[in-house]
Amino acid sequence: MSPKPFRRIVIGLIVFVAICGAAVFGYVEQGWTFGDSLYMVVITIFGVGYGEVKPIETPELRGLTIAVIVLGYGAAVYTVGGFIQLLIDGELQDMLRSRKMSQGIAQLTNHTIVCGFGRMGSIVAEELLQGGHPFVVVDESEVRVAEAQQAGMLAMVGNATEEDTLQEAGIDRAKNLATLLPDDALNAFICVTARDLNRSVKVIARGESRSAEKKLRRCGADHVVMAAAVGAKRATQLITHPTAASLLQSAGASNNINSELTAIGLHLEELRVEPGSAMVGRPLAEIEVRGNRGFLIVAVRSAGGEVQMNPSGDRRLAPGDVIIVVGHRDDIAALCAAHTMRRERMTYRGASY
Repeated sequence: MSPKPFRRIVIGLIVFVAICGAAVFGYVEQGWTFGDSLYMVVITIFGVGYGEVKPIETPELRGLTIAVIVLGYGAAVYTVGGFIQLLIDGELQDMLRSRKMSQGIAQLTNHTIVCGFGRMGSIVAEELLQGGHPFVVVDESEVRVAEAQQAGMLAMVGNATEEDTLQEAGIDRAKNLATLLPDDALNAFICVTARDLNRSVKVIARGESRSAEKKLRRCGADHVVMAAAVGAKRATQLITHPTAASLLQSAGASNNINSELTAIGLHLEELRVEPGSAMVGRPLAEIEVRGNRGFLIVAVRSAGGEVQMNPSGDRRLAPGDVIIVVGHRDDIAALCAAHTMRRERMTYRGASY
């Protein structure tokens, strides 16, 4: 919040109280009781017009009363102007919104702290929001934080390299922390700070250079995402394997789907039915590999570009059809050999197989 209108209100109130105190003291010095003096100051400044408590006959009393009217009105107008400016500038709403955000952040548990709301951070935050995962955005830019708040996200202004900022974001209760700044040094510093404050939090760091990956891991990062490398491999996939890439993108697949499949021993492949294949004119149900541990046909794209998800076993294959298959590496190789289908090395969004 800008300090100007708020400071104006505080200064105005201090001056107003000081004027009232000095005026009461002045009347008491002229022989009035404290109660009469206070009453006279109040009705004089606020212009109630009930009349004088005692006759104002001496020059000292008249001068004091004039000073109370002029200075008291001036301080009151100055203070009220601060309130009006506060309302006009919308800073009162900002103050209430900030308080609401602070209360929301204080209630978070097992959440994710997203450090940086730039190009990468905004995408991550949007995905978390759509998935219903609790998170808070931390960014030094008031403009970016305002954008995040307008999108319905919990967000706060702060420097994530500082312990106080991470503590305010609930690092002690957080499950994950993603530092996604375009600066390797800052990301490394955030990793160290987060790890010192919470040894169990999972830290995901963005890396801009290949040499930064080892450094980030030594600083406490559990995972390092090389943004440029992932983007480049994704672009390559769209060129070399457009069918599988576009299909998975339209189906809402995660960016690291192949990494997740590999962890359980599976691979994603696209197989093209060649003109001389034994499967031409035959239904999908006849695709089999003896003794296989199983595979799944995700979709089929015809030579004309039509994509059929979860195709029926009765669907007959034609030359040029592309079959998207998930299965074990050896089973897919045997499948290609048995049915004369071409299998190409596949790279999907940063993972090669």
